[in-house]
Amino acid sequence: MERFDRFLSDIKGKKLAFIGAGVSHLDCIRMFAEKGFAVTVRDKNSREKMGPVADELQRLGVRLVLGEDYLKDIDDDIVFRTPGMRFTDEDLEAARRRDIIVTSEMELFFALCPCRIIGVTGSDGKTTSTTIIAAFMKEQGYTVHLGGNIGRALLPIIEQVKPDDWAVVELSSFQLISMRHSPDIALITNVAPNHLDMHRDMEEYVDAKRNLYAHQDAFSKTVLNAHNAITRSFSPDVRGKLYFFDRFEPVEKGAYLDRDGNICMRTPQGEQKLFHKSEIKIPGEHNVENYLGAIATVWGLVEPEVMRHVANTFAGVEHRIEFVREIGGVKFYNDSIASSPTRSIAGLYAFSQKIIMIAGGYDKKIPYEPLGPVVCERVKKLVLMGATAPKIEAAVRAAGNFAGSGLEIVHASDMQQAVKLAFKGAQSGDVISLSPASASFDLYKNFEVRGRHFKEIVNSL
Repeated sequence: MERFDRFLSDIKGKKLAFIGAGVSHLDCIRMFAEKGFAVTVRDKNSREKMGPVADELQRLGVRLVLGEDYLKDIDDDIVFRTPGMRFTDEDLEAARRRDIIVTSEMELFFALCPCRIIGVTGSDGKTTSTTIIAAFMKEQGYTVHLGGNIGRALLPIIEQVKPDDWAVVELSSFQLISMRHSPDIALITNVAPNHLDMHRDMEEYVDAKRNLYAHQDAFSKTVLNAHNAITRSFSPDVRGKLYFFDRFEPVEKGAYLDRDGNICMRTPQGEQKLFHKSEIKIPGEHNVENYLGAIATVWGLVEPEVMRHVANTFAGVEHRIEFVREIGGVKFYNDSIASSPTRSIAGLYAFSQKIIMIAGGYDKKIPYEPLGPVVCERVKKLVLMGATAPKIEAAVRAAGNFAGSGLEIVHASDMQQAVKLAFKGAQSGDVISLSPASASFDLYKNFEVRGRHFKEIVNSL
């Protein structure tokens, strides 16, 4: 691949450093080490905590700088920032002042990718939307490379990517904050307060999301959620084709849901009904929105019948209102991805009855007030755990509809006890859902680990 080969030639002899050896970096580290580059891994974890990963890296000849001072006196030429690290970190700022290049795996992939890219971001729904788009494109017959924040680094496979392929990429605000390339087609599902523990303020978070389309040209396409005030406000800045999606109102150009529940697409060439929302296999009105955004994104690339087939057959993504098992008529669902109040609210409306909800976790410094009234309306028993438990309870008790809700609130010390308390007294026909409305970092490495632990506990009942 000419562009990548030229890049390798340009950086020949340079020392590379990767901050962290997590999922998004490990394959990159292997690739550059195998190509003969001097690679350093800088990680705050100890040698013992890294375990087998450290053993493999040392076998590859990778230098390890570990522990609390892992960012002090950086002496590398190019540093790859891990997405979860603040872009404004003082050690990275100091490195830039010394003319050290600070970049990221995703920035470099965008700069070197030979094929067209569809990029997706949003506070909620981006993983499911990204996966639906990839399923649409694959079913239509395209060669698709799915990755990004969805859990797969794309730079290590760049030599396999051909010009006629498509990359479908999920992007978080942490990745976007430093991006200076935008995809050919951009979808922003929604923007609501999130990750305010990592961003300086809401403005910085919103500006990071803007980067998805900010560097597009006139030949590009952007799809925005018309019903979300923040995403709708982005529209005057879009340079290329602008499409919308809306679950509540018709749009001038894009995908929407009509009064009868039909998914419709409107373009300057005309309008057509595609299929009824009841044909979507995965539950929840928020997933109807995910389909609307995905349809507007691939319109003109994928045939309507292909979209309908995917809607009929796609069973969803792990940890997103994922059915776990049924015990004595009680159904358990894993919605561990719901790491914000808005995501939990969407999950609660996916069920047609009051449910038993397990919530709480790490505090991302986002407001819980919007969650309170919905919990009172949609939940019969609330099991709380983690650092945010008091904040969630306060928001629920302050809701105007709490007094007449009949809601029972109990507290658990950990997931094992939370599941036990949720199941205690549950009757046939009840639904129990892990919907934390919080991040996982106080008890778990990430939401995937949290969701799998929940499933292990449920499956052992």
